[in-house]
Amino acid sequence: MTDPFMRAAVVEGFTGPRDLRITDVPVPVPGPDDVPIDIHVAGVSYPDLLHTRGLHQDRPELPFIPGWEVAGVVHADAGGFRAGERVAAITLLGGFAERVAARNTTVFRVPDSLGLDAAAALPLNYLTAVFGLLHRGGLVRGDTVLVHGASGGVGSAACQVAAGLGCRVIAVASTPEKAEAALSVGATDAVPVDGFRDAVTVLTQGRGVDIVFDPVGGDRFTDSLRCLAPDGRLLVVGFTGGDIPTVKVNRLLLGNTGVLGVNISSTLRRTPEVAQRLWAELVPLIDAGIIAPLIAHERPLDEAVEALLALEERRVIGKELLRVR
Repeated sequence: MTDPFMRAAVVEGFTGPRDLRITDVPVPVPGPDDVPIDIHVAGVSYPDLLHTRGLHQDRPELPFIPGWEVAGVVHADAGGFRAGERVAAITLLGGFAERVAARNTTVFRVPDSLGLDAAAALPLNYLTAVFGLLHRGGLVRGDTVLVHGASGGVGSAACQVAAGLGCRVIAVASTPEKAEAALSVGATDAVPVDGFRDAVTVLTQGRGVDIVFDPVGGDRFTDSLRCLAPDGRLLVVGFTGGDIPTVKVNRLLLGNTGVLGVNISSTLRRTPEVAQRLWAELVPLIDAGIIAPLIAHERPLDEAVEALLALEERRVIGKELLRVR
């Protein structure tokens, strides 16, 4: 008989990660289009942190289980998947638990060459990188891409994807250690936060960059716009810097440049079939050995609070993971 309860990390109030509680909750009942997954590893992402404070644009009802991405094994035949298959999934919620019921449109078969720990680091960050760079930014081989937060989960993913597709990558990093990490995942050059605009001008011989991939925002934004080459695109991926910047649109007019939002969660809600197309674009890079997520720590589920605090305090280089089983 299946145990009706499972261990999970639960948010009971929008008071931040310190009040996350590990407890027993009912096992989720899959809907007709859901795939039940026994979670082995969960990814920890910045949206999870925002959810604990009620600051994400998608504010869930309390109580809830955070966790946007997982990797594990299909528990029972469902949604076109067979029991025992190794899968990764975008869950949006529910990933910090022993089982999740994920929509079959956002469940992906994991290539044999990839471990479940690496697979758990892919769904949100790497699909965001593919969606942002290719589908929003129109990246082509030979482009020059500036990546902010380049040693973080989504930043390091953008570095690898862009480099893997034949682009020059300039990483912006706040410490020498983070610069070294960005270079290790494909960045061609690394520049410090202070004075990054001048450094980009030198590196590109005054031309600027074709794409800025920016999950940070804040006071870097204006200089990021000034880094764009004519017809360049700035991709707004998030605001880990805290402040939401504004744009003086005359600056866009002068250089025929553009500012584009990159929000994969809203896209998947409107057109869920996009997820499988994005994964199909990522798989050749995995098979070629180009994709190797930068893992910061793999902690037990009981240390979910510590993982989120490390993210909040900017102590993470790479991707935080939670080992569930």
